[in-house]
Amino acid sequence: MIEKTRGIVLHQLKYTDTGIVAQLYTLKYGRQSFLIKGMRNKKSGKHSVFFQPMSILDLVMYYKESREMQVLKEFSVSYSPADIFTNIKKTSVALFLGEVLTSVLREESPNEEMFGFIEDSVIYFDRCKENFANFHIAFLAGLSSYLGFEPGPRTANDDKYFDMINGVFVPVPPLHGSYASREISDILADFFSASYETSKNIVLSGALRNEVLEVLVSYYSLHLPGLKKVRSLEVLKEVFG
Repeated sequence: MIEKTRGIVLHQLKYTDTGIVAQLYTLKYGRQSFLIKGMRNKKSGKHSVFFQPMSILDLVMYYKESREMQVLKEFSVSYSPADIFTNIKKTSVALFLGEVLTSVLREESPNEEMFGFIEDSVIYFDRCKENFANFHIAFLAGLSSYLGFEPGPRTANDDKYFDMINGVFVPVPPLHGSYASREISDILADFFSASYETSKNIVLSGALRNEVLEVLVSYYSLHLPGLKKVRSLEVLKEVFG
């Protein structure tokens, strides 16, 4: 059955000498794997840039629900994040987000609101020319609401600790031990209530930014046991450290 949809590239792997397997999050069918032959040969190799993480493509596909890998009939560029591709810091963020999203987005689980959030975030990030060092933290904070474990807001000044098991801010450290320090809890409370624009105003040193990111990734791991070790995390920490 031929279907049309839009997809965000998350990740790609080499497949044979000339092909790739690309993971995309699609508007209509959730996360899907695509076998794309000939993408790495001389004739079609120029198209491989379109399958870099965070590219947004219009797809025509031969869709079959029982198929492990879908077959792509044709594609065109819906939005090419050119600045993400050419800015090494943005490229590092894109690789990190693609790796996280590949793990946390379930196959065949479409969610139009979450797709819209990711798509809008990619376009915002690509067009953002300065002060984007906090973007990946703000993105994970915002994504948590679509994944179902956004923390409740901190409603009292005495709620000084972020309880990562229960997703709440509490006045005393919980007995289970999975909580953030007072300093990190304050910063996370700001991120969970911030927009991309206001998150620019959260002033962090490189070391503190990395510590916040580590805690946030740990929070994700607690609520999404299927989240694999994020290999690009160390690269990202070095870039923004």
